Amino acid sequence: MTILPSPHGDKLQALLSNAKLPESDVSRVHESIERYDDWREKLLGLNPDVDVCLPESVNLLNSYKRFLELELIYDSSNDFLYRQKGQLKLDNTVIEEFLPIFITKVWKSELANLSLDFGPNNCFSSVYFTSTISQANKGGGLRIRQKSQDFVISRPLFVKASYRDDFGNAIIAKSNLAYVAAECKTNLDKTMFQEAAATALDLKVAIPSAKYFLLCEWLDMTPISSSLTAIDEIIILRKAKRISSNVRSHFATVEGRKKHRGYFEQYLLDHPFHEETLRRFANHIKTLTTDTSEDEALENGHF
Repeated sequence: MTILPSPHGDKLQALLSNAKLPESDVSRVHESIERYDDWREKLLGLNPDVDVCLPESVNLLNSYKRFLELELIYDSSNDFLYRQKGQLKLDNTVIEEFLPIFITKVWKSELANLSLDFGPNNCFSSVYFTSTISQANKGGGLRIRQKSQDFVISRPLFVKASYRDDFGNAIIAKSNLAYVAAECKTNLDKTMFQEAAATALDLKVAIPSAKYFLLCEWLDMTPISSSLTAIDEIIILRKAKRISSNVRSHFATVEGRKKHRGYFEQYLLDHPFHEETLRRFANHIKTLTTDTSEDEALENGHF
C-alpha cells in the first residue's frame, strides 16, 4: 500500500513549534490542524470513481484553501502569518498534498499494479564521478545530482559503481526516477517560469520519456508559449491572474486587511480551483499509464 505524504500537515505542525508565532495565533493554528485533519480524512475517503471523486475533491480543496487563506492567514490580528506565508510554505503545500491523494483516487485501478511513489521527492537529475588519475575514489567517486520536485510520480533508483566487473568495493547511490514531475506555484512569474524551463530540460535529458508540468494558482506574468521549452504544459488552476500589486499593498497591515476583507474574500469566491483544470492534469496522467495496442493504432491512424 502506497503511503501518501503530508507536506502541508507537516508545515502546520512546524508552525506550532515556530518561536516567532504570536501567542494569539496559537489557538487558531490548532483549529487549522483540526480542519486539516478533517479535510485529509474526507479526501482519502472519497469514492474513487473519477466522475464522483473529481467534483467532490475540488469542492473540498476550495473549502479548505479558502479557510486557510482567509480565516487563518488573512484574518490574523498580527502581521506574522501574512508576511511570512511564503517562507512558511502554508500556501503551495496544500496542492502538493492534494495532488497525490487526488491522482491515486481518480486513477486507482490504472495505477494499482505499477509500484509507484507519489508526492514531493528528490529525483535524479544527472550523475558524475569525482575520481582522478591520482585518486581512485571508491566506485569512481560516483555522485548523483538530484532536484527537489513538488509533485512526482516516481520509482526508487539504486546505482552501483565499481572498478571491478564483480562490483567488489563498490559504491551504491540511491535516488528516484521521476516519470511525471510538476512544479506547484501559488503565483507564477517570469523568473519562476524560466527556472521551471531549465528544470524540465534537465529532467528530460536524464529521462527522455518523462513529462513535466507547471501548475500555478494565479498567473503573475504575460503568458509565454511552453512549446518553446521542455515544459509539457502550464496549467492555471484558478484560471485567474494574481491580485494586482496596488491592491495587495493594502493587505500589508492588519488595519488594511480588515478594511479590504470583503474584496479579498470575493476574489477567492470568484476564482476557485476549477474542476476542468484538475481534470486536464489528471487526464495527462492517465494517458501515460495506458499503452496503445496495435489494433487501436490502426483504428486511430496514429500512435
